[in-house]
Amino acid sequence: MEYHKPVMLQECVDLLDIKEDGIYVDVTFGGGGHSREILKHLTTGHLYGFDQDPDAEVNIPDNSNFTLIPGNFRHLKKSLRLYGVKQIDGLLGDFGISSHQIDEPERGFSLRFDGPLDMRMNPSKELSAHNVINEYSEEDLFSILKNYGEINRPKALVNAIVNNRPIDTTTELKKALEKFAPPQKHGQFWAKIFQAIRIEVNEEIVVIHELLEQATEILKTDGRIVCMSYHSLEDRPVKNFFRYGNIEGEPQKDFFGNLISPLEPITRKPVVASNEEVNENPRARSAKLRAAKKKGDE
Repeated sequence: MEYHKPVMLQECVDLLDIKEDGIYVDVTFGGGGHSREILKHLTTGHLYGFDQDPDAEVNIPDNSNFTLIPGNFRHLKKSLRLYGVKQIDGLLGDFGISSHQIDEPERGFSLRFDGPLDMRMNPSKELSAHNVINEYSEEDLFSILKNYGEINRPKALVNAIVNNRPIDTTTELKKALEKFAPPQKHGQFWAKIFQAIRIEVNEEIVVIHELLEQATEILKTDGRIVCMSYHSLEDRPVKNFFRYGNIEGEPQKDFFGNLISPLEPITRKPVVASNEEVNENPRARSAKLRAAKKKGDE
């Protein structure tokens, strides 16, 4: 089984506009599909890959132009500094979860298989889905399901979780909430529940915010940042940051009324996968790809 099929591979590489002697970062190395394609364009340049999941280490390419940094990309600047890198020519982020993580039942990400309530992208992380489901207060569970699962009225779901504790497996969680799953939108309902818990466990939205700030600081002038998102919670801060320089999407203007933003969007609208690719790789259906470049000092 393929570890993870890269989405919009050619589009990502094209938007990075790779220089053969440049320094690039793939902050979501995973199966290494995007990284291997980037490496084809480098001669004297170098690519640094980030991945907090030890399973990704089996995919390290045999290439002297590549270095894997085993850690969370929220430590981008600090980690690169250890390798003497203060500025980069481009960065790629393919957010969300890898196919490999979903397909391993013991990781607890899968909607299809029974597994422990885990959902940690970094298995050495303390907080797991088990902690969230069994130890969080009703208020916190309500907030997670509403904000990260985008579930409108989650109170009944929260009550069901609390009343069925302890809940140890994904099957037990589904059993506790089964009566709330609409027959016509069964899959969508569970996807939202699992998404909400997974985002909380891995701080996924928080780390995207941290990445955008740091990446903007270390990009060279005209350097490019390319981000692929799979739902609005990921895409919204990327869109706002590329356009306005902040995740809130609030325009900041100078004395003359000019927009103050360190980045200039390259993609006015998100790039989406072709019908052919979606047929081959259903995960590509929800993908939105955006790119921006660093402005020079004005």
